[in-house]
Amino acid sequence: MLFDERDYAYIWDMLDAARTVHEIVSNLEFDQYNNSKVLKLAVERAIEIIGESARHVSDEFKQSHPEIPWQNIIGQRNILAHQYGAIDQRRIWNVAKIHIPDLISKLVPLIPQIPPEVEQ
Repeated sequence: MLFDERDYAYIWDMLDAARTVHEIVSNLEFDQYNNSKVLKLAVERAIEIIGESARHVSDEFKQSHPEIPWQNIIGQRNILAHQYGAIDQRRIWNVAKIHIPDLISKLVPLIPQIPPEVEQ
């Protein structure tokens, strides 16, 4: 099945933001993260971008890839965007440290390979 190019653009945005989260937290302990307003805001924003991008992926694409927890991702985005006063930083930390690496491994195979003649 062929999907709209926009789906792949949104998947790329999800992957890029997930890699950003992973890069930010990979060498941190929770207390370092939790004591830095800048780090918390950066991680929250990147997770929000993942959810916003996921929200725009077509239903057909989502149905073809049930290995991606679409509703959980979008739900987390909604909490960050609309219930920011109730953000549980331990939960965000767990998303960043546990779920993001898993998401990256599931998104990478979804990105189409660019033919060598196009890369030039």
